[in-house]
Amino acid sequence: MIAVSDTSPVNYLLLIDQIDLLPRLFQQIIIPDVVRKEMLDPLAPPALQQWITHPPSWLTVQTVSGVDTTLNALDPGEQAAITLAQTLPADLLIIDERLGRRVASDRGIPIIGTLGILDDAASQGLIELADAIARLQQTNFRISRRIIQTLLENRA
Repeated sequence: MIAVSDTSPVNYLLLIDQIDLLPRLFQQIIIPDVVRKEMLDPLAPPALQQWITHPPSWLTVQTVSGVDTTLNALDPGEQAAITLAQTLPADLLIIDERLGRRVASDRGIPIIGTLGILDDAASQGLIELADAIARLQQTNFRISRRIIQTLLENRA
């Protein structure tokens, strides 16, 4: 399965020490070159900057040319990730931002976010979902308590 990722899910998985779930769940993980540039931004978390400076062998960075101009409402990383997911075509787009998720879904691109990855990993016995969510809540990740409660209740 080929997955294209935006910046946010990689950042949060890295911050909660679960970045290695990506190669365990997906055969190939690709990020657009624009996403790599976002990760190297001086305002990006230092752990993310350091990680992308020496990316793991399972990560592919791909140049995206001709970004779809109808995506101008999104940030450059989301634009490039959606464009790349469409042009490959990828099996899945890993994206957290609500507008980007809606746009991708409207285009028929299957999506998953950080919580979906954690839920899938928990289903496969790779992690304890409650622990991973507790760690995620220690970051600036924003999600409603209702969604978290529903996820955890479905796991019980």
